[in-house]
Amino acid sequence: MLTQTLPTPPADIGAAKANLRCVAAERRRAAIQDYPDAGAAVRDNFLAAVSVPAGIPISAYWPLEAEFDPRPLFTELHRRGHAIGLPVVVGRGQALLFRRWDPGTELVRGRFRVMTPPPSAPEIVPRLLLVPLLAFDRAGYRLGYGGGFYDRTIAKLRAAGGAVAVGVTFAALEVPDVPRDDADQPLDWIVTEREAIRIG
Repeated sequence: MLTQTLPTPPADIGAAKANLRCVAAERRRAAIQDYPDAGAAVRDNFLAAVSVPAGIPISAYWPLEAEFDPRPLFTELHRRGHAIGLPVVVGRGQALLFRRWDPGTELVRGRFRVMTPPPSAPEIVPRLLLVPLLAFDRAGYRLGYGGGFYDRTIAKLRAAGGAVAVGVTFAALEVPDVPRDDADQPLDWIVTEREAIRIG
């Protein structure tokens, strides 16, 4: 667990988040080297703990070089019959949309270097999201990259009828408390190579 302590509530949430991002990014780089099989372990822990209704659409993400790799999990979910969507950044201040991915899909580079299916790929509306993060706490809050895209997306999907948000990451990125404000959406699960944590 990251042991950095932060005032509660922080006097400046933005500064507290920025500081924690620097610390967590270093810890994540080390975890990628230390736990090369973490993706398979997260897959197994997720499948053992999280109940996924048959056939529901699921969103995932294609990892950047320094991100946790969820591909072992979402390729298995695809094999089990779930449509998989990868995120597309529409614009600042907007929710994400998701385009369908299948094995063999030729990805293109979108905004912020995010790899996405091509514009011709159909859009899907996920009912379960696999969410990237830099840090998390056991109340279900995550530290993202600062754009607010996933918070807006989760809020929109929950308001439209519900969606389950699952953070997938390394256990080493746990912190006592993630600095947060009213816009931050809690996750329903956090799954690491060590365990699956149900929130609430």
